[in-house]
Amino acid sequence: MAWISLVLAGIFEMFGVTMINKLHRDRNWQSLLLLIIGFGLSFICLAFAMETLPMGTAYAIWTGIGASGGAILGMLLYGESRDWKRLLFIAMVLSAAIGLKLVS
Repeated sequence: MAWISLVLAGIFEMFGVTMINKLHRDRNWQSLLLLIIGFGLSFICLAFAMETLPMGTAYAIWTGIGASGGAILGMLLYGESRDWKRLLFIAMVLSAAIGLKLVS
């Protein structure tokens, strides 16, 4: 259950990051509320996961999902660069997260 919570925390982190961009563009209270909800749920799920998983592993995977997911969402939603080097490093971050799961 901790791993599911950790993946959910990463997904909510991606949502929160997307809402930062939306708030920057729209400047309305709905975007701010969604940003707060996204990051709040992310921290709650992370805290739940850290009751079982080691802090270093949980934090590394949470940030890896958030960072790589945010970069992928930027490519899909906002037309950011899809350069092969960028994709390679995103794949490396995700591979490291999977590797931590396998050894934990």
